[in-house]
Amino acid sequence: MAFKRLDPEDFVVSSDSVTSTVWSNNSPSLSTFHTSSTQREGSSGPYYLSVYQTASNDDTAAVQFQIAYANRNGGGGVNFDNTVPFVSPTTTIYGQYRTLILEDENSSFVWGDALTGSADNDFYVISIERARYKQSLLPGTMNLTIDSDVSSTNLGQLHLTDNSGMVTLPDYYGTQRVYQVISGSNGVATVTTPSGNDNGYSRHSGSYGWFCPDISTILLNASALDVNGQNNDVTGINIATETDPNTFGNNPTRLFNFISASVGTGTVANRTNIFELNSQETISSDYVFIRARNNEFNYTENPSFISGSTGEVIYSYFINNPQTFPTTVGMYNDNSDLLAVAKLSRPIQKDFTKEALVRVKLDF
Repeated sequence: MAFKRLDPEDFVVSSDSVTSTVWSNNSPSLSTFHTSSTQREGSSGPYYLSVYQTASNDDTAAVQFQIAYANRNGGGGVNFDNTVPFVSPTTTIYGQYRTLILEDENSSFVWGDALTGSADNDFYVISIERARYKQSLLPGTMNLTIDSDVSSTNLGQLHLTDNSGMVTLPDYYGTQRVYQVISGSNGVATVTTPSGNDNGYSRHSGSYGWFCPDISTILLNASALDVNGQNNDVTGINIATETDPNTFGNNPTRLFNFISASVGTGTVANRTNIFELNSQETISSDYVFIRARNNEFNYTENPSFISGSTGEVIYSYFINNPQTFPTTVGMYNDNSDLLAVAKLSRPIQKDFTKEALVRVKLDF
């Protein structure tokens, strides 16, 4: 027997979730942050700032994420045309993410729920480089540490995560899953939040932003970050976002400096910030069960079994007691076209007293 038709019950489909880090150092946390002066001063500089895990001129340097600033009214950016006010790169960034996430040009970003949330005209964007992940980000693994204002009376840090551990379902905007960014860690708000809110929101500006796992994007509420913390009671980082129109505010660099802990002196300057984040991927697998009954696949045309010149069985005892040692399984379509080949780790002894079951896994 050369071919055997597979039955419907021989096919089983399974889906498995695989997680991994998004960073190039194969670690769940990133603690060194670098930028490129070439990129910053180039044509993309007014739009975003690329962040590397090592010096940008290093052979192993790779972009980990980008930082951008969005302003509905064009604040913090230089106008494309002085005759057309309030239209700058920050307007472009705002429109891009409004279309991508809200899918409605007339909608606004509301940080938090509809009752207690805060709508605003500007935000920061942290966009994970596409090469760093395969399918989406994993909720509950985002832990971003940002230094607060560097004055001597305020040496705290702001710890941000998403609220996936506190909700049954995420919010949906169009087709996008959205979690609120809150003060806390590992998807849960800090027990005693700096804002005094159990939900981890800022004092007066709603949540700290949105975590959008399916587009690998984190939006940070600029108003919440602009709040000035007091004596380790960190509700904001006093980032001092520049919102004046027709002005190069350099806001992405402002946020970068607070993330990279490159601001301040003394203990603040020597403190290490971390950015923890994992990705996830759903792998669909087809399992095909190949069954060889005791009376099947006991003969072969291998030269060690059949004489090439006469076509007769070489050893007479193979006539009544044949044995084969399959090493490969081939799967064909109805036109006898070979579609897939599975190699066995070792040969299987097959005769009239033995049956074989081979499970073939096809990943997509």
